[in-house]
Amino acid sequence: MRLKDLTSEELFLAGSTACQGCPSSLALRIAFKALGKNTILIVVASCTSVVQGAYPLSAINLPVMNVAFATGGASASGVVAGLNALGKRGETGEKPTVLVWAGDGGTYDIGIQSLSGAAERETDFIYVCYNNEMYSNTGTQRSGATPLGAWTTTTPGGKTQHRKDISQIMIAHRIPYVATVSLAYPLDFYQKMLKAMSLKGTRYIEILAPCPPGWKFPSGQMIEVSRMAVQSGMWLLYEHEEGKTRFTAATSRILDGKVKRKPVRDYLETQGRFKQAIASPEGSKAIDRLEEEVSESIRRLQGWVPEYI
Repeated sequence: MRLKDLTSEELFLAGSTACQGCPSSLALRIAFKALGKNTILIVVASCTSVVQGAYPLSAINLPVMNVAFATGGASASGVVAGLNALGKRGETGEKPTVLVWAGDGGTYDIGIQSLSGAAERETDFIYVCYNNEMYSNTGTQRSGATPLGAWTTTTPGGKTQHRKDISQIMIAHRIPYVATVSLAYPLDFYQKMLKAMSLKGTRYIEILAPCPPGWKFPSGQMIEVSRMAVQSGMWLLYEHEEGKTRFTAATSRILDGKVKRKPVRDYLETQGRFKQAIASPEGSKAIDRLEEEVSESIRRLQGWVPEYI
């Protein structure tokens, strides 16, 4: 498949209020092309709540519900229950895909209990987390997804803790499908959305979403930063289905020895938020710890670490 083979129909329209180089708007375009028009979108409070624009001039050409930070999973559960009831009465045609779209704040931190509950109940929906590793829409505060050493307004000296691994938390829920994607590899993203749509139950997809103003890099370099995250191993591309993990795209090529993984430092140097970490002796230790984090994540996904087998 090639990019030009994707449908030309646009369900994310021009004229949105997104920042230049916004990863969320591009991610929405790709996701909508895969899922099609028979989709109900639930937007958890985030940048996307702003990006879509105000009714009746919304950039999203789908039925949309805007919901509170903590309620993505609960809202999806209600919508799915309503659709099931309508279906039993014969009042709907083909059942729509229910898609929750949330940032890392609404997934890793504030909304994790709602998402976990919906997954445990095997609610039939797709949950997408676009992870920009901070609370971008409220002033760039740290989140549970912020990596070690990164500057935010609430970690002015660089974050001193490692980020969570929410995808592994979702795998622990034994849901049918978990996948990670990158905007630098759009066909991998598109195909994983198609696979998610073909399955039933709770499906979780996470996108790394480099935020130009929050991460401090020029907006024209969003794809380049996305690609470097994968090439350095700071963002691993994989899918987990039926108890097995399969690496994809550039991550697969690196682990197969076809391409050499780039140093984490090269990735950090693309962003101003790691400027202090790169310049200070303490920061250098953080870079070493991030290299260890990458290696540990790969070993864990491959099942090489005994406690995770």
